[in-house]
Amino acid sequence: MIDARALLGSHDVLFVTLDTLRYDVAQRCFHEGWIPNLAQRLGPQGWLRRHSPGSFTYAAHHAFFAGFLPTPDAPGPHPRLFAVDFPDSESTSARTAVFDAPNIVQGFADAGYRTICVGGVGFFNPETALGRVLPGMFQEAHFSRALGVTDPACTEHQVALACARLRAVGDRRAFLFINVSALHQPNCHYVPGACEDSPDTQAAALAYVDSALPPLFEALRARGRTLVIICSDHGTAYGEDGQHGHRHAHPVVWTVPYAEWIEE
Repeated sequence: MIDARALLGSHDVLFVTLDTLRYDVAQRCFHEGWIPNLAQRLGPQGWLRRHSPGSFTYAAHHAFFAGFLPTPDAPGPHPRLFAVDFPDSESTSARTAVFDAPNIVQGFADAGYRTICVGGVGFFNPETALGRVLPGMFQEAHFSRALGVTDPACTEHQVALACARLRAVGDRRAFLFINVSALHQPNCHYVPGACEDSPDTQAAALAYVDSALPPLFEALRARGRTLVIICSDHGTAYGEDGQHGHRHAHPVVWTVPYAEWIEE
């Protein structure tokens, strides 16, 4: 586990959720060479297999922003990178960055970070009161149709916006969150001729996402060192055991890919 407490104040933090990405699809893309930019950062085993605290975007992100990131699928307790202070926590350690705040986003702001949200799926769309809950935790939040699930170039748009906002931050540390929407349905447009979403079309979507990430990593390295956390919030079913979609307890929904590293 990375010592997040020791890095607080000296490192930027990038937290990326690959919305709806299944663990099996992510590992397939790693082993088949579809994600070269991420693969060079994941290590020889590829993605870590973890369990999400929620079966859909809204629930999972509420847990994430309270410091409950996906947990290893082995018996715990498992120390956490981040936590908000509450009595008798069994998953904080000397390496955990603990905040006296209602969520870690506010905790980073209190520590002097500029907190930035680049939205993707509908739970980050401020047109509704519900859509303002998660982005409302941040000092600045961004959403547009160009960043959302129906634009095939959405990740490129998200990365370009994130890089611009990092430049605007200047020398101040940044906590940058990006909800990558390309993996969410619909993703069949990433496979020419496909009319329905499937594990194959989600794999193609992840390959597209990987191809769009290099400018973001370059922007981070230009600022110094960054703690990077990339994971899925939940998976989705494409007909397994008769199940479709998410917000249910099938293993393909609860099992998610996870990675963390220092970008420098």
